Amino acid sequence: MTSKILKVVDFFCGAGGMTQGMKMAGLRVLAGIDIDPECEGTYRTNHPNSEFLLKDIKKLPSNFLKKKCGVEPDDDHLVFTGCSPCQYWTFLNTDKRSSAKTKGLLGEFWRFVRYYNPGYVVVENVPGIKTWSDKSGLDKFHARLEKKGYSVKMEVINAAYYGVPQSRKRFVLIASRVGKSIGIPRRTEKPALLKDFIGEHNGFPELKAGHRDSCNFMHTVSALSEKNLARLKSTTPDGGTRMAWKDNHELQLKTYRGRDNSFRDVYGRLRWNMPASTITTRFNGISNGRFAHPEEHRGLSLREGAALQTFANNYVFKSASIKAVARLIGNAVPPELARRIGMALSAG
Repeated sequence: MTSKILKVVDFFCGAGGMTQGMKMAGLRVLAGIDIDPECEGTYRTNHPNSEFLLKDIKKLPSNFLKKKCGVEPDDDHLVFTGCSPCQYWTFLNTDKRSSAKTKGLLGEFWRFVRYYNPGYVVVENVPGIKTWSDKSGLDKFHARLEKKGYSVKMEVINAAYYGVPQSRKRFVLIASRVGKSIGIPRRTEKPALLKDFIGEHNGFPELKAGHRDSCNFMHTVSALSEKNLARLKSTTPDGGTRMAWKDNHELQLKTYRGRDNSFRDVYGRLRWNMPASTITTRFNGISNGRFAHPEEHRGLSLREGAALQTFANNYVFKSASIKAVARLIGNAVPPELARRIGMALSAG
């Protein structure tokens, strides 16, 4: 067991999911770094004892952290976490042009790892970063770590078996130059389930579509058109899909006529006794996947999405925009997954 508290610098910190998990594991987070001003208020509000640095790491000199935060090279108790924006390497069918500028951030992260030589390095990202490891820079990053004497463990895991109630496949890398026995946290035998995180029995009152919550709880739900509301009312509770109304010409979407096997989760309801779908940046819209409430005629609220990401109900998201909050939540590292990684570091 590490005798001294580990110190963390959280690169690409976003809303602070990794920071929160590391703190839950007993680690001290010195700073979070992110280029997105939208996450600044959320990070500062929830992590007042950690420095927030609104910076583009591509423009930062390597010695910046030494001057700004007193971070010293070759500190055995220093942890660098790098969870860079992952849209470019995702398997989702998205437009890659807007995210192309972020595809090389692993190389920029390496520049700081090389300069500071921290005791531990953590990377969390989409599985695509490993699938296309030659193009993403992962192969080079891995080789460089080993050349510097790090013991490297990496694996694609499903967060549902790490306390996160969603089927969320992620690539995790943990490297250590001081504890050779360190490894990926052990998965649980059974997955975390939706019913243990949301619902009235977990403090989420019943709502109607379009409800706006003015307090920090943010149990806010997107509005639905009359037709989409009719579609949900025709969808079987607890796991139903759009197949329930595929032969209803008033409700069926033109794009899916004769294409019953295409995007079957779209407009689908979540299931109480299963993990949720992957919480994306657009989880609050029922047309974006299986994101409808199991029973109520609405999509997920912002707070429900946060709960499925394992943020505590008192975690504050500072934005007046529903779209911006959903993006902060969907892009975050689930704090419970981060906590388990932090525990593995402390034990190594």
